[in-house]
Amino acid sequence: MTDFLFYLAFATLVAHELDAVHKHEWRLLFVLRTMPDDSARRAFVLIHIPLFATLFWLLAYPVESTQFWTMLSLDVFMMVHAGLHWRLSDHPRYEFHELYSRFIIHGTAALAAAHLFLLLYR
Repeated sequence: MTDFLFYLAFATLVAHELDAVHKHEWRLLFVLRTMPDDSARRAFVLIHIPLFATLFWLLAYPVESTQFWTMLSLDVFMMVHAGLHWRLSDHPRYEFHELYSRFIIHGTAALAAAHLFLLLYR
């Protein structure tokens, strides 16, 4: 059950990244926001290929401690990520105002927090 909870949180993060393309999230990111919109969009998408490939590889790594620390790190990231979205929600270029976008972002954090609790206190 604990692993399923993590993978549910991770899947919602992936769903958020799909929404992030639609909502032009690169316009909030330090380097990408200085680029022309179409180039920044392409870079934003392409950056996710090695990022997610590495995360999938680490999550499937045959050493249990690698999987543990990857999950723990991602749980923390998913919670911090929601905090960053909350902090940026007043930014004029922030587009994640729809309920479903906020539900995905903060749902990811809630699932990650629940998983982290179970991971540390099982």
